[in-house]
This record gives sequence, structure tokens and C-alpha cells, in this order.
Amino acid sequence: MRRVQGDATRVSRLGRVPAFPPTWLRGRDAVRVLPAVLLVLIVLGDLWTSSGFRMITWVVMVPALTAALAGVGGTVVFSVLSLAAYLLVDTVLHPVPETGLPGFLLVVAAGSTSVAACAVRRANERRAERLALVADVVRDTVLRPLPFQWGGLDWSALYVTADRVARVGGDFYDLQPSPHGTRVVLGDVQGKGIGAVAAVAVLLGTFREAAYHEGLLRDVARRLETRMKRQQAYSRFIGRNESDRFATAVVLSFDPVEPGTVRRGVSGMDLATLGHEPPLAVGPDGVRALPSTGGVPLGMGELACDPPGSGPRIARDGLAPDETLLLFTDGVTEARDRTGAFYPLQQDLARAVAEDPGLTQPERLVRYVRDAVDRHVSGARWESDDLTLLALRPLPVEPPREAFP
Repeated sequence: MRRVQGDATRVSRLGRVPAFPPTWLRGRDAVRVLPAVLLVLIVLGDLWTSSGFRMITWVVMVPALTAALAGVGGTVVFSVLSLAAYLLVDTVLHPVPETGLPGFLLVVAAGSTSVAACAVRRANERRAERLALVADVVRDTVLRPLPFQWGGLDWSALYVTADRVARVGGDFYDLQPSPHGTRVVLGDVQGKGIGAVAAVAVLLGTFREAAYHEGLLRDVARRLETRMKRQQAYSRFIGRNESDRFATAVVLSFDPVEPGTVRRGVSGMDLATLGHEPPLAVGPDGVRALPSTGGVPLGMGELACDPPGSGPRIARDGLAPDETLLLFTDGVTEARDRTGAFYPLQQDLARAVAEDPGLTQPERLVRYVRDAVDRHVSGARWESDDLTLLALRPLPVEPPREAFP
């Protein structure tokens, strides 16, 4: 799993959706065999049926099928073979041609049309592949790939956008090691489209810098609020009128630990929830929600009860050595089944962990939640939302500290 697009997309092997999912119909064997088998069956069927029922004109299906499965070259080959089979059966094997010139013209027209249609299909596929490549570049720029076990954390993530073509949506997350400890953010920008992606980009850029330089988590959150306000103002100046766009987020900071330290107790951390649901600590003894600090979403700081410019309230908590922290967006908790019932994340995890304590491992935990959400929404017709999961656990031994990217 991790955040190297594997069996799913770049951000998480679980989350990747290929631009053109491989199917058996696109395999080389199918391309060779299916049109050839169809051509042979049509010829034999024509020979075995009476003259009152001619099947030979059905060869028009062969180039059409090839155009859907193969390239232009293969379509040309089977168009020629279909025409040759038609002439062989209708003129050589039958002394008196029975379909005549109309049938001949039909086969020629079908072959020509199939070749043209195949050329258009291949051009569209190449264009779509180029667009998918551009989308991948944009996604990798906004949601950068992260190293395994980075910042002293064993982590796993899932990132799935509601728009499978766009590849990047309004959800975001990142990890940033710093001299002040490893900082983590996960959030969800309100709305969809280019405006939401632009907000994600500026928030993540700000987080990476603030998380590294600011000593206090409150100041990191304050910088994010300021950046969201600036983005709102910028959108007004360029005519997008997105002054009401906001983002929910949870930011946290693990206490710095000296390299080589063996963790035997609770790993301390600071936490701020900004209009976002608090993370869950998942351990063999159960599932507990971390405290909510009641902060307002980013971009709505004027509604906060705290003194202006002071930043949000910060909660103090910690993780036991056998606990995993699970951060998530509302695409998980607001996933609905056929009846409209939301997915009960905390209750379901409590039951699952009681049955299998091994689910507390980050990768297994993310995989379980993904499968559980898929089962929950199976058959439902509700509009889907972006879905993001981030599970992390401090490593037993703090790794050597290198330069912080």
C-alpha cells in the first residue's frame, strides 16, 4: 500500500485507478483469436446452411470486432481477410453468386468504416493517455510521494477521488519531519473542481514550510488559516468568486525524539481539529476518538471565539506502542448504504479489532476500512465523495535523523 501508486494510483497502492483498466478483451491472444474464430464460424455456417439463408455477409462483424480490440494494422488485415473470405465463398464455392454486387460493396464499406473507426479510437486513447499523464504529474506535484517510514512513522494511506479521471480532488494530507517533531495534516477543501485543487496546493505548500519552521503547532495552524484567507482574496481578484471556500483539517505534531531512542511508553503529540472529525486511536484494547479542540474550518477564522491571531486551541494526547492513529475525511464516515445509513467507522473498527487485533497494523487497517466502505456502499446510488485515509504509528526505534526535506 503506502503512497507509491501501486495496484491502485500514485498516492496509495490501494487507491490507484488505471486510465485504461486491463481486461482480457485487450489481451494479445484475444485480438488474434476472436476475430479469426468469428470469421471461420461465419464461413462454415454459410457452407452448412441452405442457399435461402446466407451468412457470408455477416463477415462485416469481423473488422468491426477487430476495430474494438486491435490497432489499425490488425483491423486492415481482418478487413482484407473478410473481403477475401466473402469472395471465396460467394464466387468460387458458389458457381452462381447469390449476394452479388450489393453484398460485395457492403463488405468493402464495413472494412473501410472499421479501419477509420479504429484510427479514431486509437487517437482518442492516445489523447486520453496524455491527459492521464498530465493528471498524474499534477497529482504528484500537489500530493507529493512520501518515503516509507518517514519522520519516524510507520504509515499507510489511501487516496481515492470521486472523479477517477481527474486523479486529484479536494482531500489532502502530508507528513513533514522537522526539528520540532514530525507534523501531520489531513483535510478536505469544500467544493470540487480546479478551485478546490488550487486551494489544496497552496495549503500543502504552506504546511510544509510552516511545519518545518514553526516551533508551535498553534502557529502552524495559524499560518494555514492565513493562507486560506489569502487564497479567498486571490480568487476574488481573478474573478472566481470563491470567497466562501473553506477547508476542514486536523493537524498534529509528534514530540521530537532523539535518534536511536527505543520507544517503550506513550508517544506524546499535540493536536488541533479545525472543523474536522478527530482521529481515532486503534489498539488491541479498543478504539477511542482523540479529543476535538473545536476549531473552526480554515478560512473561517473570524468565527472563532479565540482572540484574533492567537490560533486555535491545542489538545495534548498520546499513542501507546500498540496503537495506530487513523485520520480520515468525510468520504469515509459519510459513505451511505442503500438505505442512506452512514458507515459507522468507530463501531465497526471496534468490532473488527476485537476479532482480529492484528488489524491495528497501519497497512492492514487502511485495507480493512477501504474494503468495509466498499461493502457498505455496494449497490447504493448516492453520489460518492473523495475518500482519504492515513494510518500511522511511531516506529519502535527512532531512525537516524538526516536532513529534513
